Amino acid sequence: MKAMVYTQYGSPDVLHLEDVATPTPADNEVLVKIYASSINAADWHLLRAKPFLARLDNGLLKPKRTILGADVAGRVEAVGGAVTQFKPGDEVFGDLFESGHGAFAEYATTPEQLLALKPANITFEQAAAVPLAGVTALQALRRVNVQPGERVLINGATGGVGSFAVLIAKAYGAEVTGVCNPAKMDTVRSLGADHVIDYTQEDFTHSGQQYDVIVDIAANRSASDYKRALSPQGRYIFVGFSTMGHMIRTTLQGMWISRTSDKRFVFMGTAKPNQPDLLILSEMLESGKIVPHIDKTYPLSEVPDAIRYMESRRIHGKVVITVAQNDPA
Repeated sequence: MKAMVYTQYGSPDVLHLEDVATPTPADNEVLVKIYASSINAADWHLLRAKPFLARLDNGLLKPKRTILGADVAGRVEAVGGAVTQFKPGDEVFGDLFESGHGAFAEYATTPEQLLALKPANITFEQAAAVPLAGVTALQALRRVNVQPGERVLINGATGGVGSFAVLIAKAYGAEVTGVCNPAKMDTVRSLGADHVIDYTQEDFTHSGQQYDVIVDIAANRSASDYKRALSPQGRYIFVGFSTMGHMIRTTLQGMWISRTSDKRFVFMGTAKPNQPDLLILSEMLESGKIVPHIDKTYPLSEVPDAIRYMESRRIHGKVVITVAQNDPA
């Protein structure tokens, strides 16, 4: 099969399309013929081994897992002997983050409990945009217990996680404010945000407005700034990875604020992939409560260009990789 492979850490230039062996599913695994995947921040963190902590999981000097890509959408090609939930021909989507990645390829294997049936009303490309970013946003909003009518601010509202945070918070019935640059304001409005702030013109931490929940993906303010923008019992959650210095500083400040006030600071990296949360998102997709926003699509052979585009920070939503044509089952 064709796969986008890297054997050393570095820029997207170290990625190469190669012929590799098609994997064979273990007893509890499903072999998926991949129609689409998508780019996540985790891909370029692993590619460049930044922050340095990425090396502790994926190899100190060179990558142990040589095919990137966590999000997968496609058809079941074969199943292991112990698989009970899926059969060949089923249309599925899921997250390979904890099963070795490997979605930038024509086929991948994964335990069945990391997959769900793809809703019939969405495309493979839309399904591939959902798993890692969607579940991360869902788990973040759950961690801070977002309630209907609450004022929720998403700082960094147009990337993968940020766009899903807007969509899901609106589905929960929150009043949502998205923070972004001026070129992306229309995109944030199209996601359903009630208010949009151009961060080049307004600093939301000094506006006098307070929020019940702040979801921070941009990581461009201090903990004391966020404290000022929180309501008396507000909750802040930082999602993703930043520079080590910023992470340590904000974590320590946030711990102190949580101890000395009724405001709560929570920190999480990426999501814990699981089928129940995929099923929650599947129901939202099927009902039309959330619709993934796809910025651009690239073929498998252009994964390096797709990662460069994501690193440029110009993205509006998700960047999708098309792998195979959608042929009849």
